[in-house]
Amino acid sequence: MPPIVIDLRQAEDTRDVVHRAVQMLAEGKLVIFPTETVYGLGASARNAEAIERIYAAKGRNHDTPLALAIKSAEEAFDYVPRPGKIAERLARRCWPGPVTLVVDNHHEESLLRQLPASVQQAVAPKGSVGLRVPAHQIVLDVLGMLSGPIALTSANLSGKGDAKTAEEALSGLSDHVALVLNDGPCRYGQPSTVVRVTDKSYNCLREGVVGKSALDRLSSMIVLLVCTGNTCRSPMGEALLKKLAAEKFDCPLEELEQHGVVVASAGVAALPGCAASVEAVEFMKEKGIDLSKHESQPLTDKLVRHADLIFAMTNSHRHAILRRWPEASSRTHTLRADGGDIADPIGGPAELYRQCGDQVEAALKERLDSIDFS
Repeated sequence: MPPIVIDLRQAEDTRDVVHRAVQMLAEGKLVIFPTETVYGLGASARNAEAIERIYAAKGRNHDTPLALAIKSAEEAFDYVPRPGKIAERLARRCWPGPVTLVVDNHHEESLLRQLPASVQQAVAPKGSVGLRVPAHQIVLDVLGMLSGPIALTSANLSGKGDAKTAEEALSGLSDHVALVLNDGPCRYGQPSTVVRVTDKSYNCLREGVVGKSALDRLSSMIVLLVCTGNTCRSPMGEALLKKLAAEKFDCPLEELEQHGVVVASAGVAALPGCAASVEAVEFMKEKGIDLSKHESQPLTDKLVRHADLIFAMTNSHRHAILRRWPEASSRTHTLRADGGDIADPIGGPAELYRQCGDQVEAALKERLDSIDFS
């Protein structure tokens, strides 16, 4: 029986499509999905027979593991508890997106233990598992309704080229699949980047959409300093912390990112593109730092999601952050270790800015030894 082909571009209501895909997967059938990279062949990871159908359809050796598509970065930690800092950063910053993380899985509480033994062998044959959160809404919607993850691999015959369209995917797999979701050409048209991650390092196994230089930045330690308008306190904090961190690594400021450290600043009520206050620029000049090129930026979802540490100038800033992003609670602190506020010198004389800058610098020095830059 030929597969059902649904053109998502003409579907009036994708909810019916999602229900049909979930039903097909639950029945152990194979589905071809669009993703942002290439078309994928998926099966329910809870169904051992369906996993065998993937290998038979592709003509693939059982020694080659299948990846698991999961709902979110947060769900990854159910499959790989305590995966390490680098894995947490890449998951938080890259997903949903075109990156597959290969992470060691030896934890007794891993949800992998709930999958059939043959499926565990298919996805984690050597003690590590490949996880991915595809950046395609239809796949995420199916995962949201399906019980368990999807075993996902490229929708092509083993050794053949990747399928960038549904028609290419069908050309070799039409006799094996029950449903094809056609969403036209894939956004990127090349495979996901596959990254093997250990506790404090990573190795790019396959460079795909995301390149090595981007991975270096995405795996870096990111510290974010936050005030109100991002024209005084947080820019001074950003510049001072860069200087202190460079001294700690004994490297020039411009080489700090090569040591895996990124420092940024933002404001909870900032307008984009404003210059630092004149008084802040003058104070930083006394410190040998040029703040004249600073441009303010508002605090965004991306900045909060990417940051490993967020230092707020006051408790009200911290509360404002956590009201909007409660998931950042463990990463968000007042800059002052004693929990006190660093007051805004806006509108005051130069001496008040100097006092504020000194207070920011003292707080950073007190925090410095407790910051793990690895």
